[in-house]
Amino acid sequence: MADGIMSKAATMEIPINSNGNTGRLSEDDGLEQDLQQVMVSGPNLNETSIVSGGYGGTTEGIIPTGSIKGPSMHHSSSSSSMTAEDAGRGVAVEKLETVKKWGLNTYKCTKQMISERFGRGSRTVDLELEAQIELLRDTKRKYENVLRLSRALTNHFYNMVQTQHALGDTFADLSQKSPELRDEFGYNAETQKLLCKNGETLLGAINFFVSSINTLVNKTMEDTLMTIKMYENARLEYDAYRSDLEELSLGPRDAAGVARIDAAQQHCQVQKDKYERLRSDVTIKLKFLEENKVKVMHKQLLLFHNAISAYFAGNQQQLEQTLKQFSIKLKPPGADKPSWLEEQ
Repeated sequence: MADGIMSKAATMEIPINSNGNTGRLSEDDGLEQDLQQVMVSGPNLNETSIVSGGYGGTTEGIIPTGSIKGPSMHHSSSSSSMTAEDAGRGVAVEKLETVKKWGLNTYKCTKQMISERFGRGSRTVDLELEAQIELLRDTKRKYENVLRLSRALTNHFYNMVQTQHALGDTFADLSQKSPELRDEFGYNAETQKLLCKNGETLLGAINFFVSSINTLVNKTMEDTLMTIKMYENARLEYDAYRSDLEELSLGPRDAAGVARIDAAQQHCQVQKDKYERLRSDVTIKLKFLEENKVKVMHKQLLLFHNAISAYFAGNQQQLEQTLKQFSIKLKPPGADKPSWLEEQ
């Protein structure tokens, strides 16, 4: 029965006047009467019957459930049935009101958005905060590019290390099978093995760098941008209700008009409080994000520079010291790929 009521409510038109208000009380009363009629026309739980028939026989008997229960049980069943109907009616009316409010709010926000797009509506602007938000979005785009290039570097360097490992094994095998070139193949094999070992150490540092940048971009920055999206939606709702209040203020000042203005002021104040609360949240998150970004990038850029410099200078001791300085643990021997590649 609740599904039928929701279907009726979902397909019902919500009249909107020029100020974005719903229809008058007479239409709402008619809507509630229709709802009550639907509720009353449903099955009566007190009149449920049981159909019984003998096996192989043609006779059937209809036994009212009321005749099975005693007087006290029948009174209790009636009371519980009335309570269930009242509860169901209350839930249906509450859902209907929710649909009406959602439709009215959607209409107002859509109207405000179109007005802003065509330059006919005014919008609330915090210039300083808007500049910080735009800077964050630009920074995120640039950091995403750094993350993409760092992953490409890791992938290419991993393939090079694997090639060096295979080349070293080949040189070592040829050193055993070519007595006349044993020494030459031998020291080339040792060189490739050393390069492979240093390359795996550098891969550990680069993987740590990539993982930290990924967390900063796709978790920390993304969380702040989600709060910014909520703030922008709240701004749109506030401007929609503010514009509606301004239109009502230009209308007639009779009793009905004053009542509509008072209701619009209350709704506008609620939206304004929500907007200001989210603006404060965005300001705080932007501040902490900037502090966290500087701290993380200072550490990661120092790691990246020291590891790359030590590797290409051939300083194995400095390379290993860099990993100890930043508490980076290498993958155990025998692992085929860096950990971040396994997660892709």
